[in-house]
Amino acid sequence: MNHIKVIDLEFLQQKEVIAAFLIETSAGPCLVETGPYSTIGQLKDGIQKHGYQPEDIQHVFLSHIHLDHAGAAWWFAKQGATIYVHPKGYKHMNDPSKLMDSATRIYGSMMDTLWGRMEAIPSEQLRSMEDEETITVGDTQFEAWYTPGHAVHHIAWKLGKTLFSGDVGGVKINGGPVVPPCPPPDINVEDWKASISKILQLDLDEMYLTHYGKVDSVASHLEDLSNRLDSWANWIHPHFKNDTPQQNIIMPFQEMVQAELIENGVTDPIHLGQYEAANPSSMSVAGLMRYWEKRNS
Repeated sequence: MNHIKVIDLEFLQQKEVIAAFLIETSAGPCLVETGPYSTIGQLKDGIQKHGYQPEDIQHVFLSHIHLDHAGAAWWFAKQGATIYVHPKGYKHMNDPSKLMDSATRIYGSMMDTLWGRMEAIPSEQLRSMEDEETITVGDTQFEAWYTPGHAVHHIAWKLGKTLFSGDVGGVKINGGPVVPPCPPPDINVEDWKASISKILQLDLDEMYLTHYGKVDSVASHLEDLSNRLDSWANWIHPHFKNDTPQQNIIMPFQEMVQAELIENGVTDPIHLGQYEAANPSSMSVAGLMRYWEKRNS
């Protein structure tokens, strides 16, 4: 029986945009990712549909602290759960005020609709993980693998020959191509490609993407991701050199991405919308412009 259950959080009433993963162990259920607090109702429903109560979750493993991955972690801490996180994300889970202030500047009045609130997690319920450190829950081992590039505080969680890749494994929806989510402030193409190489050295049969679901052909998937990451960064570079205002880049960038998706068989407007919801063009423009700025500073 498959002990990994994919829970669709139906972000913004769209299917297959953000997932959380319920892991059944001999010591009870665990979560990898929580999604944002705005989808806590869907997450609770998903947990219950698999025969558990949300309060049964006593271990939550976060890939990184971005709100679409970690925004509801505090709720599980209030029920007694331990939250496992990268050391560079620890302080923001313990005191999310800076994280939330930054997000509010970006999203403004849409904060509640998109992400909901975030509360502090007490230090005694946060566990800072070292690279390749293992946590055992019942009959299941969770291995933390530092995988920067998308974020400096990124962990991919390995369970046997399965990897929960957070965002370092990219965004792939409904059988379409994989694309790199590139929001500010931490995008680093070289670090990301090094993390891809690191993952390729692991003995994996499958990966699970937060956006969205299971990938069986790990090597070809990651090769496509690496190539597209280079392609997108190189597309942005001339705009950086010419000091093009970001607001003038977003629409052409989105058109380029949609043309790529359509060329690779994603023609349904619903599926194109899922990609944009999971990986907004405006965020990738901002992140890649910042990447080039830091490269040239």
